[in-house]
Amino acid sequence: MRDSKGSSFAPNHVGMPLVSAKLKLDFLRRQVLMSRNISGGPLISVFMGGLNYQIEHHLFPSMARPYLRKAQPLVAAYCAAQGVPYTCTTLWQSYRIVIGYLNSVGLRGKDPFVCPLVAQRRAL
Repeated sequence: MRDSKGSSFAPNHVGMPLVSAKLKLDFLRRQVLMSRNISGGPLISVFMGGLNYQIEHHLFPSMARPYLRKAQPLVAAYCAAQGVPYTCTTLWQSYRIVIGYLNSVGLRGKDPFVCPLVAQRRAL
């Protein structure tokens, strides 16, 4: 089986908020806010090596990949109950997000090190 880490990192992480280590976030929020899951069923799971359940992978790194799918509805429900945004999108939409983010940082961005989440927290 081929290594799917490279093909899953960008769609699961690029374009998600960057959170400074200095920002005091609990473990749940730090993992969930900086990752996104990729929907799409068994074919996407095979293509991404099970890492399409990236949020669950971050919360339970030693859990076997086939069980991440079973944990997903529990984690999503818990996040909803806690008011923590849980991001899940299609593979194609995630690549649109990645390309948009790279364009904003590389072509139009004024400061690539500005974290939207930190700016939002400072405004509160």
